[in-house]
Amino acid sequence: MSFLSIDQDLARHSYYAATASRDAAYSPLEGALECDVAVVGGGLAGLSAAIDLARKGHSVVLLEAREVGWGASGRNGGQAIHGLACDQSEIESQLGLDDARKVWQMTLEALALLRERMAEHHIDCDWRDGYLGLATTARKGADLARWADRMAEVYGAEFTRIGPQEVSSWIASPRYHSGLHDPHSGHLHPLKYALGLARAAAQAGVRIFEHSAVTSLQTGPMARVCTAQGEVRAKQVLLAGNVYLQGLSSHLEARIMPVGTYIVCSEPLSEALASSLIPSRSAVCDTNFVLDYFRTTNDNRMLYGGRVSYSTVTPPNLSENMRQRMAQTFPQLQGVKAEFAWGGFVDITMNRAPDFGRLADNVYYLQGFSGHGLALTGLAGRLVAEAMHGDASRFDIFARLKHHPFPGGRWLRTPALVLGMAWYRLRDILG
Repeated sequence: MSFLSIDQDLARHSYYAATASRDAAYSPLEGALECDVAVVGGGLAGLSAAIDLARKGHSVVLLEAREVGWGASGRNGGQAIHGLACDQSEIESQLGLDDARKVWQMTLEALALLRERMAEHHIDCDWRDGYLGLATTARKGADLARWADRMAEVYGAEFTRIGPQEVSSWIASPRYHSGLHDPHSGHLHPLKYALGLARAAAQAGVRIFEHSAVTSLQTGPMARVCTAQGEVRAKQVLLAGNVYLQGLSSHLEARIMPVGTYIVCSEPLSEALASSLIPSRSAVCDTNFVLDYFRTTNDNRMLYGGRVSYSTVTPPNLSENMRQRMAQTFPQLQGVKAEFAWGGFVDITMNRAPDFGRLADNVYYLQGFSGHGLALTGLAGRLVAEAMHGDASRFDIFARLKHHPFPGGRWLRTPALVLGMAWYRLRDILG
């Protein structure tokens, strides 16, 4: 079974798809068009860039292979969190401390941009404030505390410290030793948010075409972007398809890996039970390398994610295995059913830093959000829109980050990554 066939199957039983209304449909591209900017990919990054470009006076055509928000943008864990998937030390080592501070501040800007978009475009997407980062052992708790100390000293980042004596008042689970709370991060219904951005883009004049997979890209002063039934000639192109750009650029494909991540959503709980599990109703992640992430939804369900596949093969008995994982964290949910189970693929880079750049002077790309993209995609769209409009100063900070292809070539890189992740899982278990 192909990667795309697996992904289509994983999308079938999503809680988000069952609880979001697609009240707008966009026709496939037919015939030829010209525009200032062609955006490939109708996820959060492409939609965000399209909105800002249209507001700056550019004519924009957006091409989506399936439906807007169909990929990771509409199926993720819904957690909007400060920072990047990699640690700030990776950014410091490559860019220096001054630019690392700028990157950190831009990740906070990304959270503010989410709130700005929701308010301006009246997007009702179940937003809740708050994020808990929790350690599962004393050693990991000490590591987290040292990280928080340095982030406060170097970046001015302040979090509420949660010691072992207080952790039970933040989460009703025996798994956790200590943690941090960030009131500025939060969580939302990602598909409702993506559909809201699509409405905003269309209202701004963006021409959106669904079921219009790009089959080829020809660069030049006027780039040519082709689909099965049409083509777009554009002065500039943005590739924002992440793992769904197979065949368009071998250079980009080699720098990211599709990693499967999986989520279950419980049947409805009583409000009292849902509130007792995570009293602050924050989003939660642990600090393991192969981490679990979860939150309660606005309709009082437990949404729990965490198992990953680096081979693109869906784990067997996915729903029951994930339900058991949820019950191990919350024994109170032992008899609770998992009503939804789904998954999808995120694009990770070797160093987990985002990969933004150019394939040609007028062809830009955004990829490599590494599972940390709900907020960062919006910022990325804004930065690339600034660059396409003539000011690349902020975009080029990210573009300076160096990325390497995954080792092993096309055939061996997946087995190599599977073996590497087995080591990290063992390290997490050993504490």
